[in-house]
Amino acid sequence: MSETLYNQQILRLAASVPFDSRLADAQGSSEKRSPVCGSRVTVDVSLGDDGRVTELGMRVRACALGQASAALMAANATGRTAEEIAATRDALAAWLAGQGPVPDWPELSIFAPALPYTARHPSIRLAFEAAAEAAEAARQRVPAG
Repeated sequence: MSETLYNQQILRLAASVPFDSRLADAQGSSEKRSPVCGSRVTVDVSLGDDGRVTELGMRVRACALGQASAALMAANATGRTAEEIAATRDALAAWLAGQGPVPDWPELSIFAPALPYTARHPSIRLAFEAAAEAAEAARQRVPAG
């Protein structure tokens, strides 16, 4: 391995989670936890009439990899549909398992040094899993306009 697992970019992102508070009136919420390390991410979303994320709230209690992943998810989730977030969740899981390319989501390639560390993959996936579940719950609650 030529790259450090906890590199400068991951540590920078881990320190910059853009949201650290829950939404008071979320349309959908989900909490995911990694049984391996205890990392926990809770995501709240609200959707607009067009079915796209308009508001996002989060509570992140995770390792540096989980925090960095949550920062990337949150920085780019607004304006996305539940389907787009779910597709990224699935593509991320496939990529981490060595079964696909890097997902089409800004900066996810920074996790390439973590590919050999399968025990770290659940932490990287947490925010996307929670966001996809929260967005789907919101989508089911709010009929498409």
